[in-house]
Amino acid sequence: MNKIMRRAPFGKNYAFVVVGVVFLALLVAAGQRGAPSVLIQPLEKAFGWDRATISFSASLGILCYGLMGPFAAALMQRFGIRRVVTIALALMSLSVGASYFMTEAWQLILLWGLLSGVASGSVALVLAATIVARWFTTHRGLIMGIMTASTASGTLVFIPGLAWLQEQGGWQPLVLAVAASTALMIPVVYLLLPEWPSDLGLRRYGATPEEADPAPDRRNLVALSLGTLVRAMKTRAFWYLFATFFVCGFTTNGLVGTHLIAFCGDRGIIEVQAAGLMVTMGIFDLIGTTASGWLTDRFDPRKLLFMYYGLRGLSLIYLPYSDFGFYELAIFAVFYGLDWIATVPPTLKLIQENFGTADSPIIFGWVAAGHQIGAAAAAAFAGWMHSWQGNYIQAFVIAGFTGLVAAVISLLIARPGQDAAQLKPAVA
Repeated sequence: MNKIMRRAPFGKNYAFVVVGVVFLALLVAAGQRGAPSVLIQPLEKAFGWDRATISFSASLGILCYGLMGPFAAALMQRFGIRRVVTIALALMSLSVGASYFMTEAWQLILLWGLLSGVASGSVALVLAATIVARWFTTHRGLIMGIMTASTASGTLVFIPGLAWLQEQGGWQPLVLAVAASTALMIPVVYLLLPEWPSDLGLRRYGATPEEADPAPDRRNLVALSLGTLVRAMKTRAFWYLFATFFVCGFTTNGLVGTHLIAFCGDRGIIEVQAAGLMVTMGIFDLIGTTASGWLTDRFDPRKLLFMYYGLRGLSLIYLPYSDFGFYELAIFAVFYGLDWIATVPPTLKLIQENFGTADSPIIFGWVAAGHQIGAAAAAAFAGWMHSWQGNYIQAFVIAGFTGLVAAVISLLIARPGQDAAQLKPAVA
């Protein structure tokens, strides 16, 4: 195994093979996390479970997905990326596959909420951040943008196929398809994902001969994950980043990703058509998030975040009062796709500037936990609002206003070194 990998068939460009493997793993894992949005109405019909119960399962899955992030980053430091991701993919496949046999709501909550949430949290944005730190010294924003795009696009692009499967054969073929696609990634990750560039006799992409790989941190899991969090919590930058990423999750996969199809169903739009909106978002997410990575390498990330959150907030406030016509929904899908998770590259850059390369994957994991806490809150909140009011209007409007608040907070985040340099008087 090691001898085969040490040949490094693509030479110094093997870093991009690693990016490709991780992109696919993130794509499949995100597709699994997006599947509950297609399951809401079929499970209501099949078992008579109310929307609040099904939304709670989705919410718990999102919450576990987020809270697992920083511990997953520490596990990767301690035991290796390949081992952690392989085990996580196996658990994802088994838990989703077992849901084929469920008959009670608690089984949905256990399998799709707890187990799949914990497993998918190890194949998430913290994995992308760890790969960027280990394999690249240049173009980090662009690479993070490319891999981040897969986490949103997987959620969005897989949904039409899952909706078609559900329409043709019910919810059971859907869960089998998700379990099988996840299982197929296990050998790909195991065979093609080395731990470090040095395992192949390479340096990080863009590194000089003097730059060695950072030494792996061998502290125990608690010291590594919680100790890093305690240090970060003493800074304003951490709380600003945590708050803005909470809103990011609240306004994307928690609200739109979980409830948009059901919202369209309330307006008389069938699931397959509504799922087509998600495909459009997924396609434009690839463009928007990759472009955001390129922009992050060149412009102030705070100003980018201000623009992303502000425009997102305004669009959410507008959507419930539109007539849900073809053009209005198409424009919303294109715009929201471009903006879906474009916040990640500038957020990671601000974390790296404030906390350094070594700690940034774990701190990003904690900030990403804020993202998923926000998403879980939105998934549960919107389901509760629908059960209470019979519609999603106020849920979307409230989410829109949180986007405007996040836009303002973004401008308050410090940039060590950069801000100081801007304050120095020009030399005549």
